[in-house]
Amino acid sequence: MTAPATGRLRRRVAVRGTVQGVGFRPYVHRLAVDLALAGFVGNTANGVLIEVEGPADDVVRFCALLPEQAPPLASVTGVGWEDLPATGTADPFTIRSTDRSTGRTQLPPDTATCADCLRELADPADRRHRHPFLTCTHCGPRFTIATAMPYDRSATTMAGFPMCPACAREYGDPVDRRFHAQPVACPDCGPRLSLIPADGTGVRPARDAEALARARELLTAGRIVAVKGVGGYHLACDASDARAVAALRDRKERGGKAFAVMCADLATTERIAVVSAAERAELISARRPIVLLRRRTPADGLHLADQVCPGSPHVGVMLPYTPVHTLLFGLPGDPPGPRALVMTSGNRSGEPIVTDDEEALTRLAGLADAWLAHDRPIASPCDDSLLRVRADGTAQVLRRSRGYVPRPLTLPVPVRPALAVGGDLKNVPCLGEGEHAWFGPHIGDMGDLATLEAARRAEDRLTRLTGVTPGLVAGDRHPGYHSTGWARRRASELPGGTPRLVQHHHAHVASAMAEHGLDGTTRVIGVAFDGTGYGDDGTVWGGEVLLAGYTGYRRFARLSPAPLPGGDAGVANPCRLALARLWAAGLPWEAHLPSVTACTEAERVVLGRQLERNLACVPTSSMGRLFDAVSSLVGVCHRAGYEAQAAMELEAAAARARDADARAYPFDCVPGRGALANGWDIDPAPLLHALLADQRRGTPASVLAARFHRGVAGAVAEICGHARAATGLTTVALTGGVFANSLLEEMSAARLAADGFTVLRHGEVPPNDGGLALGQLMVAATGGPATHHETE
Repeated sequence: MTAPATGRLRRRVAVRGTVQGVGFRPYVHRLAVDLALAGFVGNTANGVLIEVEGPADDVVRFCALLPEQAPPLASVTGVGWEDLPATGTADPFTIRSTDRSTGRTQLPPDTATCADCLRELADPADRRHRHPFLTCTHCGPRFTIATAMPYDRSATTMAGFPMCPACAREYGDPVDRRFHAQPVACPDCGPRLSLIPADGTGVRPARDAEALARARELLTAGRIVAVKGVGGYHLACDASDARAVAALRDRKERGGKAFAVMCADLATTERIAVVSAAERAELISARRPIVLLRRRTPADGLHLADQVCPGSPHVGVMLPYTPVHTLLFGLPGDPPGPRALVMTSGNRSGEPIVTDDEEALTRLAGLADAWLAHDRPIASPCDDSLLRVRADGTAQVLRRSRGYVPRPLTLPVPVRPALAVGGDLKNVPCLGEGEHAWFGPHIGDMGDLATLEAARRAEDRLTRLTGVTPGLVAGDRHPGYHSTGWARRRASELPGGTPRLVQHHHAHVASAMAEHGLDGTTRVIGVAFDGTGYGDDGTVWGGEVLLAGYTGYRRFARLSPAPLPGGDAGVANPCRLALARLWAAGLPWEAHLPSVTACTEAERVVLGRQLERNLACVPTSSMGRLFDAVSSLVGVCHRAGYEAQAAMELEAAAARARDADARAYPFDCVPGRGALANGWDIDPAPLLHALLADQRRGTPASVLAARFHRGVAGAVAEICGHARAATGLTTVALTGGVFANSLLEEMSAARLAADGFTVLRHGEVPPNDGGLALGQLMVAATGGPATHHETE
């Protein structure tokens, strides 16, 4: 109820959204004081509660301005109020202590150091000059230091650092930029750095400024330093030092997978990469993600070591986002040092990121020559986020973590309280209740018990910070997934005791639908292309076209299956996948073919017997495996050292020849048989015939790769046309890890749009398995079927 704007008025205002840890209470205080209003503001478990009293016109003006002038990190999702009897008080407006009752509010993500703090960091006259933990209300750690909600210093890992009198004055001064900034500290009372050398390095331990100076010296000398950040440790080395990069790659057993690079500033970034306006905006945003950029060839005076991103036309770059990073690159007057550092996750390959200091000394032993540590604990591990920017300026997030988590996503339909555990690759759990879903940070691949335990801890932390108590657990249908076992064990603790297991590609499509705000009343044509997903028939799916909503789906089309020799273990050998594809298409293994020559004679003999006798050959409709096979057929990649290597190198080859011609290799879309009698098969045999014919004519591999990409995009458009003719559906969702391929996604979306389709592409939610849990949540928590076969 709103009173007329006359006389004196007292109003209670409840604000919901990301309004804690972002300077919202100080902002409210300043606004109320400016309008000479009495009352108070305080944090509650549901957000911020305000009572204001004064002339009615001023109270009404206060409520109008409140959401419009909020601090930059705040996100107001709702404002409600009720009018109360005026008390006549003229007492000053105050900030009250936090209400500890139960409820829910939204904690902000960690954000990069703001411009004001950077100026203080570099100012010799400022008392926080060179302070490695400089922060204020508008920047710094939030999610990674929070241990509980509501967000106050006592509920963070800063609780063990009592404020000195100077910091306490700033913290309590309503006009100060650090008013109620929970991580506030200074050199007199804050966390401290330490440099811990590895045994036998001859380096002396150091503290504070000397620790940073020594770390810079080590990096300049080609050493590897484990650097503790806000969400975990990085392993850092000079990105221009070929020996240092090679040593890091060897020690971490990284294979050929690209490293991320942190550049000192934007100018340095532009020396090694081509940066568009949209990419620049992402690089300097408060989120500070890793942005995939096109490498500048040749580089402008700063040459990255070839081993940073071998064979890739792109380099992943981020800018400094903590004072420690800024100081590692040096302030004016410091000795020269590296301007670009490899910054890769502080872990051994396949393990979760290291956050604990004692654990870092053991788990990173043999990898690092020294540790640049500090004594502020990390409450929640959080890896760097990764994205690419499309030609149209929109972003596609490929790893959603630091800078995004735990910001909620708004759901198109309300869901019951639920936990979705995701899959085994790129694992990210997700909690949902009502109209919101919260992704946890990136966990990684569940290859061992350490990663599974990390995922369980992430769930526990996310539950505490969001206040969601799951009554339902969702997971993947793959019977052998570690995540499925986790879902079963977690569900056994709840009434009913059974998880909702969601088909992998249905979850991908539901994830895209949810991100785009579809309520599920109308189905979409879901094109779900990835490497692997457990199918309803027990085979490996991955080239799927589904007619899907949240409550069910029908498999309308698939890539024609081929044997997967050796199952998942065979994925590391694209040359074998190529020969299996040729065998399935009835094509001979001609001696001149790159895939044939890449396999040893013994391999070919064993593989031939496997295929003839159907031994250890699971049928797969995976589009990801077709990309691997073609990568080998054209001579690009025969052995893969990391996930998607063959497909990524094929994309890079195709990009070099995308404008060479407009030819596209043909697929044959034919009516399906058996279980797919009401659907279609997308047969690549004609494509393989045409590709091999061009190869005999000496067509370059890059041209072959580009024609293959156009062929896949053409097949997507053709099969979606058949689906529209059969159903009248006109919305297509492109989803699954294969659509992280920017060239394929761009070509497919353009063809579909030209044919009159509405095309849904992923943005903030990754298209790969990092976005899988959102789809699981939507299918399970909106009442979708459980473990039985779903059809419509």
